[in-house]
Amino acid sequence: MTITHASFVTLPVSDQDRALHFYGDVLGMAVTTDRDLPQGRWLQVAPEGAQTVFTLAGPGMGDFEPGSARGIMLVTTDVDADCARLTAAGIPVQGPDELPWGRMASFTDPDGNGLMLLTEKEGF
Repeated sequence: MTITHASFVTLPVSDQDRALHFYGDVLGMAVTTDRDLPQGRWLQVAPEGAQTVFTLAGPGMGDFEPGSARGIMLVTTDVDADCARLTAAGIPVQGPDELPWGRMASFTDPDGNGLMLLTEKEGF
């Protein structure tokens, strides 16, 4: 096998503009691709410097159910500060909790896709 990385993760959303506001303005991700295709808008975002991007798949972009993605782990250098920012933006957050592998919290995007924040414990 010669796999080097994941290209993209699909996040099914019901409204791409609303999702773009959340992933861009709230989470601070940048648009990497935004183009109209015959089947719909191809919209991708990513944290700065990331190899893997998130495809915000709206209606017509596959047989995806908005809110069905789970377990998307976002690594951060300061989970506590990020949780405070999410809470200030009106996003309910569970945690952060201290776990053997680091401090972790969870939240959902406007469609209910499940996301987690993790500050990794050094040496784990």
